[in-house]
Amino acid sequence: MGPVLAGVLQLLALIGALAIVHVPLGNYMAKVYSTDKHWRVEKWIYKGIGANPDTEMRWTAYLRGVLAFSAIGVLFLYLLQRLQGVLPGSLGFAAIDPDQAFNTAVSFVANTNWQSYYGEQAMGHVVQTGGLAVQNFVSAAVGMAVAVALVRGFARSRTGDLGNFWADLVRGTVRILVPLAFIGAVVLVALGAIQNFSGIHEVGQFMGGTQEWNGGAVASQEAIKELGTNGGGYFNANSAHPFENPTPFTNLFEIFLILVIPFSLTRTFGVLVGSVKQGYAILATMATIWLSFVGLMMWTEFSHHGPAFEIAGGATEGKEVRFGIGGSALFAVSTTLTSTGAVDSFHSSFTGLGGGITMLGMMLGEIAPGGVGSGLYGMLILAIIAVFIAGLMVGRTPEYLGKKIGTREIKLAALYILVTPALVLVLTAFAMALPTPGNSMTNSGAHGFSEILYAYTSAANNNGSAFAGLNADTQWFNTTLGIAMLLGRFVPMVFVLALAGSLAQQKPVPATAGTLRTDKPLYAGLLVGTVIIITGLTYFPALALGPLAEGLA
Repeated sequence: MGPVLAGVLQLLALIGALAIVHVPLGNYMAKVYSTDKHWRVEKWIYKGIGANPDTEMRWTAYLRGVLAFSAIGVLFLYLLQRLQGVLPGSLGFAAIDPDQAFNTAVSFVANTNWQSYYGEQAMGHVVQTGGLAVQNFVSAAVGMAVAVALVRGFARSRTGDLGNFWADLVRGTVRILVPLAFIGAVVLVALGAIQNFSGIHEVGQFMGGTQEWNGGAVASQEAIKELGTNGGGYFNANSAHPFENPTPFTNLFEIFLILVIPFSLTRTFGVLVGSVKQGYAILATMATIWLSFVGLMMWTEFSHHGPAFEIAGGATEGKEVRFGIGGSALFAVSTTLTSTGAVDSFHSSFTGLGGGITMLGMMLGEIAPGGVGSGLYGMLILAIIAVFIAGLMVGRTPEYLGKKIGTREIKLAALYILVTPALVLVLTAFAMALPTPGNSMTNSGAHGFSEILYAYTSAANNNGSAFAGLNADTQWFNTTLGIAMLLGRFVPMVFVLALAGSLAQQKPVPATAGTLRTDKPLYAGLLVGTVIIITGLTYFPALALGPLAEGLA
């Protein structure tokens, strides 16, 4: 079997698996977020945190819950790292430096999982399992809760209530993420991923010296890292490490875990708003962009010109031979079009255009299908913009799902869209203009610029992957990337929840003969164009200086 055919067959198998679970998982998640019954374990949690899950919240109260919970998470994780040297299970590792502890705490709470450290050489079992893995669950649950709040804004009328944040957080964790992650971890262990609390031990001679590895609860963290679109690896090599990702099948299974909740949430959206066709329109938009990016990536990596590429059968540098070009391309696109950031290959070694595709996937806002929750609410924001553009074309007041899109809604949507480009471009400009940050670049010219552009794009869009040529463990990058992750995660949530509150207060507008049908292929095509034009072209000058210049050289 040729490598191209192998890549295509992996893609078809992945699509089939996602199609099988789309309806049942989407329906189940809709039931989770709409029921008024509480499990016993959930009641214990509510009692422990002093929350009343039956109290409805307006958008301001919902936002306060999101911010307060996340702030406590940052503080707890920061202190856990700073105290690592005196904690049991530290494997002898010292406390993490303040700037790196800040960066890592913000990173995992913001669902970014940017890592400027070597996991197996810096973090002990307590920090990895009791700190980082816990945030993998709850940060994903926060994103899902915010998405559900926005969906309720469309579904409800003449009320400012968006549900209860604490109930949505607990249910998303207990009923969705924990069971699915448990199943995923069992599958990974069965297929060769490690799961233990072993200490550091010598495994043999290597290059004239000894080689040492430490064990850990790797499979359980790997499962939620992918399922919650988190991405932080137990080991520095991330999902290219055989302890995390042993075989080509586990590689495909991990891609499935990355995509399964974001794609299935479109079904949840359709059920909650009372029209599954609306969910299919969003799904079609996400799938079109994702498939287009996969096709482009495979083409650039299999067919790039040059004698070395032709002899090797494609751009094989930096790719695991276990997974090949097809599996690596599929993983790279899926991890950057979501907010996962896990890697099974060296993105810096992709062709110039291939590296640009990974960057563009993040620059679109990671909405195809995006992170758990964040992908759905990001796409719904762009759906509002698309409706507004269509309204301008025909001279009608724009409407979406029976809600008028007025001045307030468009302002909030526009502010949402402008946050991350401003963070990425401004911080990249400062890093290139100042003398010190440039010393962290491994390469010069267009590729060196791409290293820094990729870093801030990954941080502000809460992805977490790296171009892997940049030394980001400096005070400048730890601090500025931490700020980018904080603002890139929580400022957009302010606008999403404010928009949800505004929509929930409206009374429904009856559909007429002139109402734009947002459940038809024509609208899905308009939405794809809106995504590319509104978000993608914002970054075009920066892309022209980096990956495009390198790819066309």
